[in-house]
Amino acid sequence: MIDDILAESGALLAYGVLGVLLMALGYLVVEITTPGKLGEQIWVERNRGAALVLAAKLLGVGAIVTTAIVSSEDDLGAGLLSTSVYGVLGMVLMVVAFYLLDLLTPGKLGATIVQDGTLHPASWVVAAADLATAAIVAAAIS
Repeated sequence: MIDDILAESGALLAYGVLGVLLMALGYLVVEITTPGKLGEQIWVERNRGAALVLAAKLLGVGAIVTTAIVSSEDDLGAGLLSTSVYGVLGMVLMVVAFYLLDLLTPGKLGATIVQDGTLHPASWVVAAADLATAAIVAAAIS
């Protein structure tokens, strides 16, 4: 019993660290696709558009990672690898969706969602695209 708890605790830590690293990568993706310093825009300037897009990205990554963990085999190494691959692919698809929206809409989408610190309607569209992409990836995993 103690051995099981220790083994499961190790797996929990491994998946937890991987999930946090993938969410950090999601943060960097939003940082790259929007002008300015994301942390300053959200925590200092209280930019609601940037916060909404980041929150949707993090929720999407969390959903992908959760689905990958639940769908993984009992082999910890294989599970961590598949979770990493699915998480990165999910973010790649989110970036593709973002740039497709950018091509289809007027102006620069990254600049639009952080302009004036207001909650521009485009922020909702980007957030929805992130969550929908994550749902598609999660469904493909399971």
